[in-house]
Amino acid sequence: MTDTTSPVSQLGFIGLGNMGGRIARCLVSAGYDVLGYDTRAENVTACGATRAASVAEVTRTCDVVLLSLPESKVVEAVVLGEEGVLAGAREGQVVVDLSTSAPASTLRLHERLAERGTTLLDAGISGGAAAAEKGALTLMVGGERATLERVRPVLMAVSSNVFHCGSVGAGHTAKLLNNFLNAVALSATAEVMVAGRKAGLDLQVLLDVLNTSSGVNFATLNRFPKIINGDYLKGGLTNALMMKDVLAYLDLLTGLGVASPNSSAPMASFGLALQLGYADDISNTVVDAIGDVSGRVRIHDGVYDAGKDRP
Repeated sequence: MTDTTSPVSQLGFIGLGNMGGRIARCLVSAGYDVLGYDTRAENVTACGATRAASVAEVTRTCDVVLLSLPESKVVEAVVLGEEGVLAGAREGQVVVDLSTSAPASTLRLHERLAERGTTLLDAGISGGAAAAEKGALTLMVGGERATLERVRPVLMAVSSNVFHCGSVGAGHTAKLLNNFLNAVALSATAEVMVAGRKAGLDLQVLLDVLNTSSGVNFATLNRFPKIINGDYLKGGLTNALMMKDVLAYLDLLTGLGVASPNSSAPMASFGLALQLGYADDISNTVVDAIGDVSGRVRIHDGVYDAGKDRP
């Protein structure tokens, strides 16, 4: 039987893209031996992990396996697919899902893994690529508290805050609630910045006003001070993934029987970004999508093609 009390030395990591690669690099820097798998082999070597030949090899080898994947459908395929995580799961093993997943899917996977004696923790993350790079993420964890305490040293190597939100599914629920508020703040602030530019306001002064007034939010504090100077940041959540998260939030609220009168704005804003070709760009470019249909407005100084050049 697997020793569930000894310190974790080797970790498995599946999904080493924009976020997973940065998180894995922090774990390697913290002294962990990381066995990684990604469909792009270069992602594994780039973060300093040892490359596994398959998901199955990671699962068979490691007592703690972390997942960082785009959405629930991908998580389900990786866990339940032939030669997937479930096939190699065993008593005492821990799977930590860092993905932004639908809580209902998370609960189904928990039940399947529990049949093998494997414990699932759902650990939603917040902070974006910049925080992942520095190991300063916030983690929202659902699952058994004892299991969380076992892997807490691993999670603290990549985060500044780890919150136990409740039973399985609670972490991913908290993540969807957080991401919806992020989507609202980003899309609404983008609209305000475009309006401020067209009104002839100095956008730095406008941001100073907002950040000392009731309109202050994460986007005004952390995103737009850089965006107005043409620095859109790299490696963060794309417009397509933001839209995916908003839709997952709506599914969650439908199941809970909660009305969502505030969802139309981010749906419209990120839907516009997808329609205008910004799907795979960082979600900060939603401001350019709004600018496109507002008279080819760019909120930063410089030439128009600093964003997407539209005829």
